[in-house]
Amino acid sequence: MENKILEKMFSLQNKTVVLTGAGGILVGEMALVLAQCGANVALLDISKESADRVAKEIKDKNGEVLSLQANVLDKDSLQSACNQIIDKYGKIDCLVNGAGGNISDATTSDTLSFFDIPIEIEKQVMDLNFIGTMLPCKVFGKEIVKLEQGSIVNIASIAGFRPLTRAATYAAGKAAVINFTKWLAVHICQHYSPGIRVNAIAPGFFATQQNKYLLFDENGELTGRGHAILNQVPQNRFGKPTELAGALIWLLSDASSFCTGTVINVDAGFDVFAGV
Repeated sequence: MENKILEKMFSLQNKTVVLTGAGGILVGEMALVLAQCGANVALLDISKESADRVAKEIKDKNGEVLSLQANVLDKDSLQSACNQIIDKYGKIDCLVNGAGGNISDATTSDTLSFFDIPIEIEKQVMDLNFIGTMLPCKVFGKEIVKLEQGSIVNIASIAGFRPLTRAATYAAGKAAVINFTKWLAVHICQHYSPGIRVNAIAPGFFATQQNKYLLFDENGELTGRGHAILNQVPQNRFGKPTELAGALIWLLSDASSFCTGTVINVDAGFDVFAGV
């Protein structure tokens, strides 16, 4: 009996979940786990090849998946993807906004001063993280509103709470995502349905292709920055992509039905450690 109760609480069976940035390591792993939980997963990425790669992994494990090319900064592109998802699955229950990230040209270094970073580069990072979260909420959120229940999960970052050195615009973009998550949670409850929840996950430090150049040198050894990070992480390690799945399943399922406007840190204690 207890197992059946738990299965019902955390069930994602036949829910249609849209994931942006799904060709990346972290969101791709999320998609794989959600498919294994019985969800219909729609993978969106600016690179169709990357989305197809994740889709193949899901299909190999008999998961239900649709992979589409989409640009989170282009409303027409998102609407086209939305139409194809509705044509196949008939509804959208959940949205995971995983597109985002930083770029090396917007990161200060010994050879690149903050004062010399072109504003156009910083705008790219800000748009990708903030507008790239807001715009999918507009497009796919309309479909979720039709059901009067569902869940939106934005992938923020611990950098949105504690700005990290060298990545000013990325931290500002993720801080905007956190603030927007809280605003949208209230707005949807008050104007559309209290059955639709909006939350965020703030990952700590995960070693991915995107940030490996900051954490490891060409020999695979920790850089000075890598050592500095681990010295501030109580668990003294980087996260594994699979370790985001538990929080995500909880936020997408009915198990978190009384939870909206929150940000869940998945950071091995980084945010709560004072360093002494």
